[in-house]
Amino acid sequence: MRQGAAVKITVIGMGAVGTEVVGHLLNSGVASEIVVIDQAGAKAQAEIWDFSHTTSFIYAQNPRLIAGDYADSAGSDIVVITAGAQIKPGQTRDALAQINSAIMKSVIAEVERTSPGAIVLMVTNPVDILVQVVLRHSSFPKERVISLGTIVDTARFMRIVSEHVAIDPKNIFGWVLGDHSDTGFIPWSLCNVCGLDVDSYCELNGLPPIDRTEVRRRVLQIGLDIFAGKGNTNHGIAASVFRIIRAIAGNERSVLPVGTLLQGEYGVSDVVMSVPCVIGRAGREAIVACRFTDEEQAAFEASHAHVLALLAQAEAQTAG
Repeated sequence: MRQGAAVKITVIGMGAVGTEVVGHLLNSGVASEIVVIDQAGAKAQAEIWDFSHTTSFIYAQNPRLIAGDYADSAGSDIVVITAGAQIKPGQTRDALAQINSAIMKSVIAEVERTSPGAIVLMVTNPVDILVQVVLRHSSFPKERVISLGTIVDTARFMRIVSEHVAIDPKNIFGWVLGDHSDTGFIPWSLCNVCGLDVDSYCELNGLPPIDRTEVRRRVLQIGLDIFAGKGNTNHGIAASVFRIIRAIAGNERSVLPVGTLLQGEYGVSDVVMSVPCVIGRAGREAIVACRFTDEEQAAFEASHAHVLALLAQAEAQTAG
């Protein structure tokens, strides 16, 4: 990524999530240039016109705004991919594996042609599987292809725990790891509230103990409930995307639970899973090693098995 304030970001797919990501970028001043690409070109152009009318009142960097095609995106520092088939009522995220794997092969070919030096952030579901598809059908290095992973699940987890202890969720530390599906798991041994393990915090502060099973159920179910209520999930996801972008653009070296290709880390190889990663200007700069309890390790292995099975389905569809 180029140094200084000049950061070119392309968002592919201007549905609810992609559109809100652009809003975050405008309000933050992170990007010097924002390009949006969508099959519905008229809608994308209208969104950009509409966004341009906010810049008179946003006291942040005033970026160049373009609704265009891949040629316009050339030389992007960060490419956010939200394009693809969306989940339908009654479907699971996994049901999208085959159709979106095929779509992603064509999308990444264009991205590689026009922005070979970009960091690619995958938002389309199933995110970890699609990162694997991108890596197998492009020359992008594993450090520069990141999935949204379980960061939104982690945000939901922090909020649910914060409601139990009645403090700001930013004082909750913990992750959801594995993959963004119903096999995601919470390594409670790594979680804390204000530096105390969760059970100790509750005991010392006169609170009932947390029902860990119920917390996990709520974390994994709430996205589906949001979708059932309004037809999409966009606010939390867009905020999660922006959190990663900010870490990259600001070279924060923040530790975030994102999907990355593991090559021996955590005892698995050639599979994308969500684990704690150091995120900075070069993309995924390091994988943080953690020690799980036996129960957590079993949960990680169950998530690994699920990802492998889903990857096999996607590969069968996209072979050739």
